[in-house]
Amino acid sequence: MSDDYLARIGKLIRDARQHRGWTQTQLAEALGTSQSAVNRIERGNQNISLEMIARIGEALDSEIVSLGYSGPMHLRVVGGRRLSGAIDVKTSKNACVALLCASLLNKGRTVLRRVARIEEVFRLLEVLNSIGVRTRWVNDGVDLEIVPPAQLEMEAIDADAARRTRSIIMFLGPLLHRMEQFTLPYAGGCDLGTRTIEPHMIALRRFGLEIAATEGLYHAQVDRSVSPGRPIVLTERGDTVTENALLAAARHDGTTVIRNASSNYMVQDLCFFLEALGVRVDGIGTTTLTVHGVPQIDVDVDYSPSEDPVEAMSLLAAAVVTESELTIRRVPIEFLEIELAVLEEMGVDCDRTPEYAADNARTRLVDLTVRPSKLEAPIDKIHPMPFPGLNIDNVPFFAAIAASAHGQTLIHDWVYDNRAIYLTDLNRLGGRLQLLDPHRVLVEGPTRWRAAEMMCPPALRPAVVVLLAMMAAEGTSVLRNVYVINRGYEELAERLNSVGAQIEIFRDI
Repeated sequence: MSDDYLARIGKLIRDARQHRGWTQTQLAEALGTSQSAVNRIERGNQNISLEMIARIGEALDSEIVSLGYSGPMHLRVVGGRRLSGAIDVKTSKNACVALLCASLLNKGRTVLRRVARIEEVFRLLEVLNSIGVRTRWVNDGVDLEIVPPAQLEMEAIDADAARRTRSIIMFLGPLLHRMEQFTLPYAGGCDLGTRTIEPHMIALRRFGLEIAATEGLYHAQVDRSVSPGRPIVLTERGDTVTENALLAAARHDGTTVIRNASSNYMVQDLCFFLEALGVRVDGIGTTTLTVHGVPQIDVDVDYSPSEDPVEAMSLLAAAVVTESELTIRRVPIEFLEIELAVLEEMGVDCDRTPEYAADNARTRLVDLTVRPSKLEAPIDKIHPMPFPGLNIDNVPFFAAIAASAHGQTLIHDWVYDNRAIYLTDLNRLGGRLQLLDPHRVLVEGPTRWRAAEMMCPPALRPAVVVLLAMMAAEGTSVLRNVYVINRGYEELAERLNSVGAQIEIFRDI
């Protein structure tokens, strides 16, 4: 391997490590090597095998080098271009992964329409296939067919794929009905152990599930004599926690009441799917769900998940930041009404069509047309709240929008400990963002965006925010190592190019 390649790989490793917030010593401990060896690797002064590169990538949850994969690695963005035309919103990422987990409840054939072809879905499919579930793309690769085996082969689970998706935690609810004991890898490769899943366990213990977390595995044991005798009160109104409780309740022979439930978009889609399986759910869209479970589910079901409101917000932000006129079609309006109210307060010029039904016949859609606008900073701070408040995942997009507005905007991302820090990456592109603490960022606008070359943040939504700012910046920018974007968006660069962006996908190696 040439010295030039070693230096370039070393720089990629160093950037990925720093974005993870690790020291060289922490990376060395994860690899079972010394800090001095990591230092030599990052300076390009040590030969490095492909096996070691793969181990480093796994430790940092970052695609350092891809060989034999078709997905993109870097993006080259020619900014300062106006978008125009119309673009459709894809189906919900978070709904699709929940429905893949929910398919384990059904002994029959499940067909999901227009499933998002994203890395998060691919990882879950790898896990499902490894335990004996047959999946195949049908109808020219648009829809997904899922057929479970009579017995799941949990001992054959693809642990590497499981550790690369946080959604694996939603296997707990369905699996507790299928077997009395099983193991799962830690969700998302995190190192937080039992604390990570405690809100889930508070709900699932009521169905007899107990878990011990050791050596990177959740060891699950199910006591069939235990069942919820009173309402389950969730200690946090989380989306995946609510989904896990729903999945457990779906095949519980009786009525389960879940209080302080999330009523967010992916939870509603899961409820609609459960109803298609024959499970009655009362209170959909509220914080109290009553589930009338059925002990056996064996039906052939065909379901269409609805569109993704966070992707819709991404496309809306792209139009605002690039000062473009763009029509965004199939927007799930119920889950963007607060965001649109804030944007209209800021001065965004936006029209919407009358509402029409999504393919699931339940979710309300509109088409939005955004025009170039003179923006003013909002009077109040931007902060998320559980639905029907401003969506947690939409908060980062307001960093780029606020940077395009006149005045100061305070963004309070109180849910996540570190995500606000990644928003300051916009300063590399000319932004003026001041980090007040790990949760609060003060944004000063308007911004004269400038091109830059930088590493992709390891958080999905901040990564897309950086991409949008690059689209607004005159000149050519490079965003390196974009695997995290592919985890949540299907062909985002190609689709933005279809409405006037100029984004090139390329690799170094």
